Amino acid sequence: MIKITALLLLLLVKSALAQWPHENISQAVFAKSVEHRTPIEIVTEADESLGKIYFFTNIRHLTGDKITHRWIYKDKIKAEISFDIKGERWRVWSSKNLWHTWTGQWTVEVLNQYNQVLLTKIFEFGQNTLQEGKGKDNE
Repeated sequence: MIKITALLLLLLVKSALAQWPHENISQAVFAKSVEHRTPIEIVTEADESLGKIYFFTNIRHLTGDKITHRWIYKDKIKAEISFDIKGERWRVWSSKNLWHTWTGQWTVEVLNQYNQVLLTKIFEFGQNTLQEGKGKDNE
C-alpha cells in the first residue's frame, strides 16, 4: 500500500511539473497589473492603449539564487531587473511602460544568476493588435 501511495504521489508531482513552463518556474505571464502578488488580466497581445505591462514569474526551489527579467525590443535590451530569491516559492514581477511607437514583438527572458536563459516569453504590442479574449476572425 505504501508503494502504491508513493507511486501515485510521484505521478501527481510529475504531472504538475509537466505543466510548468520551466522546472523552476511554475508560472510566467504578462498581465495588465499585479495585485497581492497575483497577476491580473493575463494578456499575450494588446493595442497601444495598454500603456504599461507587467511580467510575472512564480519561482520555485531557487532560494539564494538571483533571477533577472530582461526586456528586449527590436534586438535591443530595454531593461534588466534582478531579484534575489529568498524562499522556496518566490513571486516576482517587473513592468515596462510602453510608448505607442514601440509596436511589434517584445521578449522577456528569465535569466539565472549565471546569465543563462531559463525561459523566454513573447508579447505582441501594436496599433492593430487586439486585446486578449478576442479572435482576429471576430473583427
